[in-house]
Amino acid sequence: MIENNTAGNVNWDELDNKQSLSNSQLSELVEMYESTMREISENEVLKGKVVGITDREVLVNVGFKSDGVVSISEFRDLPELKVGDEVDVYIEQQEDANGQIILSRKKAMAVSAWKSIDEAFKNDTIIEGVIKRRTKGGLIADVFGIEAFLPGSQIDVKPIRDFDIYVGKKMELKVVKINYANDNVVVSHKVLIEKDLEAQRQQILNNLEKGQVLEGVVKNITHFGVFVDLGGVDGLLHITDISWGRITHPSEVLELDQKVNIVVLDFDEDKKRISLGMKQLQPHPWDSLDAAIQVGSRVMGRIVNVADYGAFLEIKPGVEGLIHVSEMSWSQHLRNPQEFLQIGDEIQAEVLTIDREERKMSLGIKQLTEDPWTNTEVHQKYAANTRHKGIVRNLTNYGLFLELQEGIDGLVHISDLSWTKKIKDPKEFVKIGEELEVVVLELDIEQRRLALGHKQLEENPWDTFATIFVPNSVHQGTVVNKTDKGTSIELAYGVQGFASTKYLVREDGSKIELGETADFKVVEFSKEEQRIVLSHVATYRSGDASKGKRKKEDGSDEEFDGEEAKTSIKDVEATTSLADNDALSQLKEDMKDNNKQ
Repeated sequence: MIENNTAGNVNWDELDNKQSLSNSQLSELVEMYESTMREISENEVLKGKVVGITDREVLVNVGFKSDGVVSISEFRDLPELKVGDEVDVYIEQQEDANGQIILSRKKAMAVSAWKSIDEAFKNDTIIEGVIKRRTKGGLIADVFGIEAFLPGSQIDVKPIRDFDIYVGKKMELKVVKINYANDNVVVSHKVLIEKDLEAQRQQILNNLEKGQVLEGVVKNITHFGVFVDLGGVDGLLHITDISWGRITHPSEVLELDQKVNIVVLDFDEDKKRISLGMKQLQPHPWDSLDAAIQVGSRVMGRIVNVADYGAFLEIKPGVEGLIHVSEMSWSQHLRNPQEFLQIGDEIQAEVLTIDREERKMSLGIKQLTEDPWTNTEVHQKYAANTRHKGIVRNLTNYGLFLELQEGIDGLVHISDLSWTKKIKDPKEFVKIGEELEVVVLELDIEQRRLALGHKQLEENPWDTFATIFVPNSVHQGTVVNKTDKGTSIELAYGVQGFASTKYLVREDGSKIELGETADFKVVEFSKEEQRIVLSHVATYRSGDASKGKRKKEDGSDEEFDGEEAKTSIKDVEATTSLADNDALSQLKEDMKDNNKQ
């Protein structure tokens, strides 16, 4: 009988010499053999030993009654694989049609990798990965054979502009997110740097003081300034603190990753905001301004800004002077400074005022040319009674200002616009920018004043009207306007007279309505005030033209007094108008014909 307390004590030589075994002996032997087999299950990772290698497969003994098969392609990373090597394999299927176990080394590596990643995530441990390639928004890192996503914002504490420099390099990482449903892993390198920088950042903040000079690196550039990395702490270098000279964008002076020396201007410990300055490390340009620059000096510069009120001329970086719009031209009419100057223009100007302590300077460019009011030829040119044409530059409620030439403006009073029209607002007569012909009424050199007139281009027609519309004379007229206080009546030659409404009653008691024509008697004529007072009632009343009776609506008589009309006219602007120059010419011709007759 065979002694086999354990499978390891079986005497196989003795067994081979026996010709046959009893059934009980065979069953016992099988039971002993099966007891040495490992219990395995699918989807399990086991360690096995390579027992054979072919061109297509690798045979692996995992302690089961049959060897497992793995595709040779899964061992490409182990070109020197040999029989006897131990490898991890994944049980895909316990037995195929040939009775062999189907194994996968690739899946075993994946399961092992996910296990390692999960442990690193739970334990917050640092792992190592190799950057395989660049992708949209970041990088792909190989971690334990699994592809993990490294976002661009998690590469470093400072913005990364070139991701390609990391491809192929090893990098320490931390797992920050796992999506088991999609098998996605997100890793970060930035969190490792931040921990290292936190102590350094706190040390910098504790030692920070106003006036402290530090070295930093330009981290980001915006239109309003530059963010400087001070070694884990960012500070803002405002555009106005970059240079003493005026700049439109920080990129004109600085570039990314540039090392700069800066000074701490202010520090908010609660908000951890640091204001930095760079120009403060240089002396102010005003302190080195040439002492020869005084009032009356002429300086060259470049226009760096144009505003509604003037332009700024940069004499040297950090030294600017204001050219007020009133100092750009001898003209008293203020215009837009952009009509004279543009940004970038290089011009000469004269110093009008300078305050070195306040670092202010006012300049002028009109002073480079002769003041036209001091020119004797100009005095002769604009002598009284001379005629000129100019451009309307400004309108006021009392008149208009006319520019005869650059620097020579004159006032046309509203009363000097027309002989016959009662103008309430100059804009009824002319518009800004239009050309107007005038006569010089008065020239005051000392006060730089020029009184002009437009109506004086023609003779005063009221001299002629005085010989026609004499008191008590009767003329035909048409009612053209009616108000509560009176009525305007248009007479011959376009001139208008005024009649109180109660003196528009006909002899039969009816009233003369708007648009109707009737005879009117002149009650009053005033050349100085340019008014004509009329009455229809006076045409059929005998005796004093200013007195009479008229029928009221109820049939009774009432007396009227011409003096009432004179009083009423003072409350109403008596509008008179001469149609045009042709009407005045016709009037003169009629007068000549009457004289001949």
